[in-house]
Amino acid sequence: MTVSDIAIQTDTGEPRLAGSGRSVAEVVHVCHNRMIDEGLAELAVPELTRDTLAGVLTYCAELRCEQTTATCAGCKRRTESLGLATLDDFVRAHREIVVGDGTVRLTGEGTATLHTPALAALEKTWSGENYWFWARRVLRKLQHGIRRAHIQGSAFHGSGESPAVILMEPQLADNIGMVARAMANFGLDELRLIAPRDGWPNEKARIAASGANYIIDDAVAVPTLDTAIGDLHWLAATTARQRDLRKPVLTPAAAIAEMRRRIAAGERVGILFGRERNGLETSEVANADALVMVPVNSRFASLNLAQAVLILGYEWMRTDPRQSLGRVTTYEQPMAEGLNLGDDRLATKEELLGFFGHIESALDEQGFFNPPHRRPAVVRNVRTMFSRMALTAQEVRTLRGIVATLARAKAGGSKSST
Repeated sequence: MTVSDIAIQTDTGEPRLAGSGRSVAEVVHVCHNRMIDEGLAELAVPELTRDTLAGVLTYCAELRCEQTTATCAGCKRRTESLGLATLDDFVRAHREIVVGDGTVRLTGEGTATLHTPALAALEKTWSGENYWFWARRVLRKLQHGIRRAHIQGSAFHGSGESPAVILMEPQLADNIGMVARAMANFGLDELRLIAPRDGWPNEKARIAASGANYIIDDAVAVPTLDTAIGDLHWLAATTARQRDLRKPVLTPAAAIAEMRRRIAAGERVGILFGRERNGLETSEVANADALVMVPVNSRFASLNLAQAVLILGYEWMRTDPRQSLGRVTTYEQPMAEGLNLGDDRLATKEELLGFFGHIESALDEQGFFNPPHRRPAVVRNVRTMFSRMALTAQEVRTLRGIVATLARAKAGGSKSST
């Protein structure tokens, strides 16, 4: 079988890339656990590139192995094809299973020997991996990266018109990408990275950014904090820990208000965020003009890096006159806070009074107001209830239709009973 210029051989009972000896499962496993380019480099199959990888992944994702009797070692499909329904069946199918350093050995009736680090690991993995599910995930990652590479987006503000987001020695490229996404959500355009551990630029960050590529592309990596903040006039440092420093302590809302005031005066400002593991050192916080502390549960105050940026970003966008409630496409008008009427309108008092007369007349005919002297109080309650609902014109018409239908049904039932 040929898939995207790579032949898949199945004559050995296991789908393998022709000429390389690599099994399809091995390709899926390596590319699932690593960056795609790193996985391809490790596999070192000349014919296996990003373009041809898609075909191999599709072969696995679509379970094309079912067209033959070939299955991959370690795949759940093989376990099922061998009829191994329990762990006992699995052990019985091997000659010996060596656990850990060999002190524990499980013997069976088969010919193969298997090594496992612990019985607990064997219990979790004996049935095999869902490699086709992994293949679908890697395929999405491959296609996602290609698709997102062409999305640029555009900055929400001009240069210096929004706070610079500064990350102190970020450890994970995925977190940088999620920070970029949060920034794009709320109109923060400038990202500065101080000595990112995984290097820069980084494909993982681009994928995690989910389309906020303009922020990733414009992000600047610098070696030191001094370099990152050198052009700023005012800096806020985020922290969850109390610091023995004589500095203003601000909530996110107060910090954003101060930043907007300074930006309006022509100053450049920034927000410094700490490392994922242990935040900012006190010596680093000392460079800030103010501390930003988020109201949190005092017993669990640590925030994910992207969450912290999201909170500050929300406060920034909340005070921006260009904010929008949700997405607005070319064919949509911005949503306004409050009751969304769409193409409808609120009912007029004349329409409401007509409805009140209609329902009260129908209730009179059915003897609802009993005893009669309670009628004024019940009518008042009914009118109060419907008036409180802020009914639209269409809703009033619907209610009148319901009342009319029920009245006709009741009248028909009364005639047939007599």
